[in-house]
Amino acid sequence: MTAAVRIERLTVAYRGRPAISDADLAIEPGQRLALVGPNGAGKSTLLRAIAGLVEPAAGTVELAGSPISHLDRLAIARRLAVVPQLPSLPFSTTVEEVVALGRLPHEHPIRGLRPADRAAVAAAIDRVGVGHLLGRDARELSLGERQLVLLAMAVAQDAPILVLDEPTVHLDLRHQVEVMELLVDLNERDDTTVIAVLHDLGLAAHFFPRVVVIDRGRIAADGPPAEALTGERIRDVFGVDPALVRLAL
Repeated sequence: MTAAVRIERLTVAYRGRPAISDADLAIEPGQRLALVGPNGAGKSTLLRAIAGLVEPAAGTVELAGSPISHLDRLAIARRLAVVPQLPSLPFSTTVEEVVALGRLPHEHPIRGLRPADRAAVAAAIDRVGVGHLLGRDARELSLGERQLVLLAMAVAQDAPILVLDEPTVHLDLRHQVEVMELLVDLNERDDTTVIAVLHDLGLAAHFFPRVVVIDRGRIAADGPPAEALTGERIRDVFGVDPALVRLAL
């Protein structure tokens, strides 16, 4: 089976300083994987490399067997949807207009949104539960509300791979759980490959069957939560007493 994402000997550097060093990672279609690690470990950089948003200093990234360096932005967007850390919105736009941006890789270049695109937008709004925000200026939303709208945009994109950079960081506890349950549903019902950067080890352990631990730019562990998030590793990588970390293993 061709991997949904394959990374080989990947090195990414900023101003000559490696953020990711010599990483190897294969993610099969339909897997659900969490990337965890301390601040500055390289999690978001690895995610950006998977999305083709940074150029590696060495190594390769492939999406469904195709080197990402050979794909244009439209081809990448048809394979992979990104929920970034919250960006600023430079101009006034409604919630439904933001969600509709997810259809850009699919819409007709002249005719714009087709009925199928509008149906996908409506379905994404309903599935994420942001219908009560319709008509509002997305810039005026709370950070948590805006995060949900960006998730709806990615769902509307209907790509086989979904990558998320700290999708729960601005959400209250109820919405954190609802987003995790949505990711499980997208993965199990739609067979979407889900890759998420998370800071909450409890959410990672409970909702993701595979956890990759990043430490100082390198993959320190890769496996089921009980194997990847041992007490010794939590102490070594995160520098905290594992007794203080509650994991649902």
